[in-house]
Formats: sequence, C-alpha cells, structure tokens
Amino acid sequence: MTATDEFARLGAPLESSTSPALKFEVLARCSTTKARASRMHLPHYTAHTPMFMPVGTMGTIKGITTGQLERLDCHVILGNTYHLGSQPGPELLEKAGGLHKFMAWNRGLLTDSGGFQMVSLLKLANITEEGVEFENPHDGKLMMLTPEMSIGLQNAIGADIMMQLDDVVSSLTTGPRVEEAMWRSLRWLDRGIKAHKRPTEQNLFPIVQGGLDERLRTLSAQELVKREAPGYAIGGLSGGEAKGSFWRMVSLSTDILPTTKPRYCMGVGYAEDLVVCSALGVDMYDCVFPTRTARFGNALVRTGSLALRQGKYRDDHTPIDPDCDCPTCAQFTRAYLHTSATKETTGCHLITVHNIAFQMRLMRDIRTAIVEDRYPQFVRCFVQTRFGKTVPRWVVEALQSVNIDLTVADESGYSATAVDGDFQKEPNV
Repeated sequence: MTATDEFARLGAPLESSTSPALKFEVLARCSTTKARASRMHLPHYTAHTPMFMPVGTMGTIKGITTGQLERLDCHVILGNTYHLGSQPGPELLEKAGGLHKFMAWNRGLLTDSGGFQMVSLLKLANITEEGVEFENPHDGKLMMLTPEMSIGLQNAIGADIMMQLDDVVSSLTTGPRVEEAMWRSLRWLDRGIKAHKRPTEQNLFPIVQGGLDERLRTLSAQELVKREAPGYAIGGLSGGEAKGSFWRMVSLSTDILPTTKPRYCMGVGYAEDLVVCSALGVDMYDCVFPTRTARFGNALVRTGSLALRQGKYRDDHTPIDPDCDCPTCAQFTRAYLHTSATKETTGCHLITVHNIAFQMRLMRDIRTAIVEDRYPQFVRCFVQTRFGKTVPRWVVEALQSVNIDLTVADESGYSATAVDGDFQKEPNV
C-alpha cells in the first residue's frame, strides 16, 4: 500500500494547519487515546503519519538504494547535517541542486541540526552563547557551529524539514545546566529563524527541551508554541533515562503542542515505543536502531528480535516472518541469513531490507487501526504478542494514562501484569 491510496476513502480533515512549506491535515482520531492519523504535505512528498523515518546519515542508508526505499514505502528519510556538511559539503550539494537530486530521492527529507554530533562524537566540544566550538576530526583545528551556520548548511542541503540547533545535554543531567540549555536553545531558535533563507521551500522545526523536569519542559513547549512553527520536535530524550520518565515527558509535551501541527519524537525506533508514543499523540519518529541492528544480524519481528547469527537458526528453513511480504522474506530463509549475517554484506543488506519493511508495516497498521477507531484493540493485541502476560511497567502505566488498562481483562480474556524493567531481553515465545 502506498501513500497515494491509503487515506483515499477518508473525507474532509477534522482539523488542519497551513504553513508556507507544509500543510498538515488530521484525518482521524482515536476516540480513546491521543493517537491520530494525518496527512502531511511537504514540498517533495505527501507523507502519512504516524510515520517512522529511517536514518541515512550521509545521504544513504547503508546497503540500500533509494529505489528500494520507495518500494518499501518510506515517506521521509533523515540526513545528518554535520556529516553532510563535512562531505560532500554545502558547495557541492548546491551545485547538484540539493540533496534530493544528489541522492536521487524524490520523497521527503529531514535533516538534524548537527548539534548532537558536535557534543556526542567530537573531542573538546565547548558550548558557548555563540555556538558549539569543536575540534575538526579531519585536521584537528578548532571550529564553531552557530545557529546561523547550521541553518545555512541545511538550506544548502535542501531538506523538506530542518531542525534548529539546540544546546544538547544528556537526559541524565540534572541541576542548573538543564535550565541553561533550555533557555539557550530558545535563543538559538530565534537566531535560526532569522537566518532561514528558504521559508517557502523548507520547514524549520523547533525542539522541546527541559530534560526530565516537568516545569522546564512545560516552559519550553509553551515558548515554542508562541513561535508558530510549522511543526515541533520533542528532544532531549532516548538518552538512557528511565522509560517511566521518558513517556511522561513525551505526554506532557503533546498535551501542550498544537493539535493542528505535526509532533516529532526524536531518536525513537523500538516497536513498543512507536505503539505507545502514537497513543500519546506523537506523529513522527526516527532512529538508527532498525538498520544498525540489522548489521549485527538481528531481524525485527512482532515478538521481538531474532539474533540470526545464533546456531539455532542454522537449520531453520522458514522466512524471518511468514506474514511479511518484503523481498527478503519472500525469497530467503533464516538458515541462509544465518550463514551470511554479520559475515557478508549480502546478509546485512537483506536483513536491513526486512527491518525497514517491518517498521513501515507497523506504522501502516498503526494508521489503519486509528482510522478504523480500533487502536486500543490493536495496542492490546500488539502488547500480548510482544510481551505475553508480563509487560514492562512503563508500558502499562503509559497506556493507562490514555485509557488503555492492560491489567483489566478484555473480551478475549487477556490481561497483563506490570513488571519492572524497561526493555525486552528475549523474543516472546
């Protein structure tokens, strides 16, 4: 199913917003949770949300062509401003007519600001009011990335959606540094808005910050709403914080951000996170996890993740997922993939194709369930398949906050017991 026919039978939008380079239409709402299904018109493509965006750091997803991504029905993919700014560089990208033409991708593109890489990957990163000072990994010279430079690079790249440069702090950081970063990010946003040269062709999304502090998150979101951006991101999470804190910050943010604008939760890609955060009102996600874990031989299925490099798959002549219609599952067995996973580029490629297909199918199923107003039933079925009778406490509590109580038996008799622990260690069998 493609984006051209998925919502064809739906009527007029329930609500919408129009910005110079983005039109967002809410087409259906879950009557129980905060989930909604929407159409997002971008300069290069009309995407459907909730959606997952694979990460193509340097304008490519390792081992996958743009044609394959189209056939897998990816609507938007991510590029990394820091890496693209280093190579191939803004001058070459401008000569090529932007990253879309350079990489032969006719659908949506989103670029991050480059700030996270400055702080997390580089030596001697120093944040000042001017910007982020860092040591260039190529020649060792000190360089400065300012909000204006970040926007300039992203204008050259030409993505449909650009992210503001924010003052990045770990989600585990507490104390005055968190508040300092939140207010500085707002000031940097205002500088970025002034520097934005292509507002009718590209969208600048601000980022909700504030760590795990409810007061700061609230202030940040309220201040961002005043800027009347085309869409908003929820940042500063997925950095090792307890999942109980994670979902509360997400839900707090979606309660404040406008219902007529897209909401993007940055760095989220685990299947249970996508299902829960969609119930909390999030529309967009990205994460390196599905493609990175494929390169370690891990294939995603609804019960969890299959480590195909393990010996138990040596004689398993079934596809990764019998219900999956991706090219990998249609042609190759777990036994074949076991022989090549982590050893041959072919195995990495085939598992990557499957994992992207898995994410796209999950998001289509989420959208369909919202449109048909059966999202609570979909959630319960997903949770039962993934976890069985014992479910991480954060999942139970997050869903209870939007009126899905897994501890109460449904018509099939299924109910769950909340257990401590944020992540699933083994696939549910």
